[in-house]
Amino acid sequence: MHSDLIGKIEKARRYAQEPERITINELKATFHGGNSDHTISLNDNHWTCDCSFFRMWHTCAHVMAFQKIFDPMLAPEAREATSPITSTEEMAGSMS
Repeated sequence: MHSDLIGKIEKARRYAQEPERITINELKATFHGGNSDHTISLNDNHWTCDCSFFRMWHTCAHVMAFQKIFDPMLAPEAREATSPITSTEEMAGSMS
């Protein structure tokens, strides 16, 4: 194998161990949910999902899963919940 290619393979392995080197600015994906497939997108650090839960809450299990998977590669704004209720404590407080 050519030495230049070997060096690039080694560099790629190092990069793969440092996901914080990557910042995802835009993303469009299909999420295979429990009931059906959903289209998820990230544009300008704002998430969208075509599921019915997202339309009301501005977040959903599909978006939250993506946030967890890609956390080190997202801008701080894209890591945060976009729901009107942003924390478990606030949600628990509103239910009592």
